Amino acid sequence: MKSREPLIRAKRFKIEDARRRLSQIDAMIGEFERMASDLDRDIAAEEARTGITDPRHFAYPPVAAAARQRRDNLVRSCQDLRVQRSDALDVLNEAETQLQLAEAAGERERGSDGEGLDRRVAWRHGETARM
Repeated sequence: MKSREPLIRAKRFKIEDARRRLSQIDAMIGEFERMASDLDRDIAAEEARTGITDPRHFAYPPVAAAARQRRDNLVRSCQDLRVQRSDALDVLNEAETQLQLAEAAGERERGSDGEGLDRRVAWRHGETARM
């Protein structure tokens, strides 16, 4: 089992790292969505103030146009982050699977070493090992 301990620790670290990454991505998505919502309110307020709601109108407020551009960028960033989140979730699932396999191999290794050790100890003491 000693040989598996560093491997298992590394797998656990990878899982925690993937969870942190997911948490960061979720926080960024939430923050970007909140900012986009704030910009929607600002756009609506500016359009209501000027009475012009068509962005193609020659007198459309520049403040609203800039806010629309920022909002659109945030929405695209959220879409990109959702793709990254999906990839990070795949990495987490793979890391959890690898950890389970490493732990299972460690258990098998411990089980077979334990039986072999019992046999050797019994043989040294002149006893027959029970199976």
